[in-house]
Amino acid sequence: MMIVALSPAGEPTIPHQWPSRLTFENLQSVFSQQGFLRWTLNSAIYAVSTVVLILLTASMAGYAFAKKRFPGHNIVMWSMLAMLMVPMQVLLIPYFVMMNNLGGVNTYWGLIVPSLANAQAVFLLRQFIAELPDELFEAATLDGASEWRIYVQLVLPLCKPILATLGIFVFLWHWNDFIWPLVITQSAEMQVLTVGLASMRGANVSQAEVMSGAAISVVPCLIVFAFAQRYLINSIASSGLKG
Repeated sequence: MMIVALSPAGEPTIPHQWPSRLTFENLQSVFSQQGFLRWTLNSAIYAVSTVVLILLTASMAGYAFAKKRFPGHNIVMWSMLAMLMVPMQVLLIPYFVMMNNLGGVNTYWGLIVPSLANAQAVFLLRQFIAELPDELFEAATLDGASEWRIYVQLVLPLCKPILATLGIFVFLWHWNDFIWPLVITQSAEMQVLTVGLASMRGANVSQAEVMSGAAISVVPCLIVFAFAQRYLINSIASSGLKG
């Protein structure tokens, strides 16, 4: 991808032959493409907003399922896990009809809201929080801490490793998401980067420029991983500790 992106436009590259020289002309051309910066902004809004909201809602649900008992506790939990067996393609039409009836087509909130009920995130956080000692929560309750205070000052700090790990995965899922943004967005101004790059392939744009756009789209993923990798490593290390 990088070799094609840095090759002169129109020059044959691998697997046929190596480029005669490397150039940044394709990268400059992509940035000058109408809509590219807007697509990048839309992807950032979509991915970052989804990460924040999913971590918030999933951590609340995970805490409730792990440490609270209420009528239908197991039924609700297994019902949510059953969502993991439903392919996204099956949900596209119901999601679109629901968003269309609510006026969410071609809007940011219509793009973001359907992805917030993330059963996998709830399950992972539930499993992590269930391993935390019950004595911590009992001591906080005896000290007069409210449920909100326990969640903010006890649950969230202890869940930093799994939240960072899950945040990386959720960001990657939604930054690279294609099918749902393609369905829900109708104007070029609301397209995300993946959909915009796909539309470039149908326009009079060289393959080198498309590859340049793809190379640029990888940069935010690398940045997110660079900042959160120590939490990811801590999560992997702590998951292997028993007793």
